[in-house]
Amino acid sequence: MIVVTAALKGGVGKTTTSVYLAALGAARRDVTLIDADPQAGSAEWVEHSPDERLKRVSVVEAPTDRLLARALERVPSDGVAVVDTPPAHERLLAKAIGYASVVMIPTRVGGIETPRVEAVRELLPAGTPAGLVITSARTFTRDYRDAIEAWGQARVPVWGTVPERVAIAAGPTGPLSTVALEAYRSVWRKVLAAARSGG
Repeated sequence: MIVVTAALKGGVGKTTTSVYLAALGAARRDVTLIDADPQAGSAEWVEHSPDERLKRVSVVEAPTDRLLARALERVPSDGVAVVDTPPAHERLLAKAIGYASVVMIPTRVGGIETPRVEAVRELLPAGTPAGLVITSARTFTRDYRDAIEAWGQARVPVWGTVPERVAIAAGPTGPLSTVALEAYRSVWRKVLAAARSGG
């Protein structure tokens, strides 16, 4: 199973989403986190984190088309790959999405985010399941409720919401946040269901 975390913009929680999904997947399966971002944020996070859950995650840096293809070919048939894609690199993002069993699109709430999500969705091959995870969410706000309603009307699946918390974005300096793990656990269940059903 290949899970691609896809966004054309940085700062939407792409690396955080990739790391947490990899940690959750590694509880039961062999997981390889493939960091296709030249900044290597997710690779550094996993390599330097004191969190035991991340010790079971293998990391491969693959910031080019060729390295990405090679890394994905090495994923065992019964294994899981989580691909953290680079922002503002549409060609590599499209290449990664072409391999995907499931695409996870992190986004924040706000008017400018909708066109960016749609731009990613336009890259999806027919039949590739994809869902949104709303990150850094202030779930008590009207903006959040309006965004959920708008995505629902547009029939864009929202697979989860991760609340705004400093600890969630702490990165390798601390253990994984229990609040984020709980939020991403429900997202991971949706990813697995989508991969099994093909949509």
